[in-house]
Amino acid sequence: MVEHGFTTKLGGVSKGDYAELNLGLHVDDKREDILENRRLITEILGSNHKELVAAKQIHSDQIKVIDIKDKGRGALDYKSALEGTDALITNQPGILLTSYYADCTPILILDPVKKVIGLSHAGWKGTVLKIAQKTVLKMKEVYGTNPQNVLVGIGPAIGACCYQVDSKVIEPLKNNFDNWKEFVSQEGKEHWRFNMPLANQAQLEEIGVREENIIQSELCTCCNSDLFFSYRNDKAKTGRMASLIKLK
Repeated sequence: MVEHGFTTKLGGVSKGDYAELNLGLHVDDKREDILENRRLITEILGSNHKELVAAKQIHSDQIKVIDIKDKGRGALDYKSALEGTDALITNQPGILLTSYYADCTPILILDPVKKVIGLSHAGWKGTVLKIAQKTVLKMKEVYGTNPQNVLVGIGPAIGACCYQVDSKVIEPLKNNFDNWKEFVSQEGKEHWRFNMPLANQAQLEEIGVREENIIQSELCTCCNSDLFFSYRNDKAKTGRMASLIKLK
């Protein structure tokens, strides 16, 4: 029913800071190398890299409903990517949805009953805005998805082991999550460790997604710098992994 995956940084043709499998067109890597990397990955999923769908991610809670006419948006150049969006949903077979990461939390979503897919890109801002939850609710609104039927994969992201935040993150987290203390541990007066993947899981369970239907990768992108690009570990100059999903 579905093809999906999350990439590492291994196995591509990019060089230097973007070695090897950089898939993000919005970083200062050679375009021809990025497109070759995309070709290598999409081929594994039985897709054409020229037809994938990508967005200009802005750490928002904006969700786009994707149709056949959107095929190829953001595939070959960043300019054509969907504007200002951090989540995509569709019920159309054969459309490869993608989003791009270097520490933020990737969320892949499948409704096997209504045959609908979605993905969400959740940095701390998207997490606090509950973009994962809103993506499932958008699937419910547009396609009749029942959250209890949804299957979710939460991919590699920066873990609480490496993600220290300050009050800029904690204050909006407090405002949007009654149970915010479950995702943080305080370190000193103005610093906390933030478990972003767990906060994304909790917001999904809040609307009825079953705990047993959610899988966490439990891999930290910052700790595992041999496998993953990490914005924090690599001091911002780094490539991007991709989260990908397609209905067959």
